[in-house]
Formats: sequence, C-alpha cells, structure tokens
Amino acid sequence: MNEQPDLVIDVKGLHCPRPLLSAKQTLEKMKPGQTLEVIATDTSTKSSFPPYLKRSGDELLKIEMRGEEIHIYIKKK
Repeated sequence: MNEQPDLVIDVKGLHCPRPLLSAKQTLEKMKPGQTLEVIATDTSTKSSFPPYLKRSGDELLKIEMRGEEIHIYIKKK
C-alpha cells in the first residue's frame, strides 16, 4: 500500500476498546473505498481489529509496526 490514506486517526495512549470504537465511529462517516489509517500504541489493537473488521465487512489492508506505534490500514466497504 503506497498511497496516502484518506483519513488518519491518532489513538496513541488509548487502551482497548477505545481505539476500536474511535475507528468504528470514523469508518461510519467515510465513503466506500476510502482508506483509514489508525495509529495506536495499545498492543491489544493488533488482535482486536481483525475480528471486528471481519464482522463489519471492512477490509484490513495491513498492520504495521513502527517502533512503539501500530499502524492499521483499513479500506471502507
């Protein structure tokens, strides 16, 4: 994924489920096909996002570690 995301939310310092809830609220406002980057520091986000996205139908593009930050890329269904 080389293109820039349409929206970026910074949820660093928040603990689950708050990063997931923030992403869910943001995705609800987005148009189909847009991409969202979530920047988090809570390691549980790596395991909580994939099952949620499977249920929501939104596409998990990738999860990337950058030092202490977790970058989650999601494509709105």
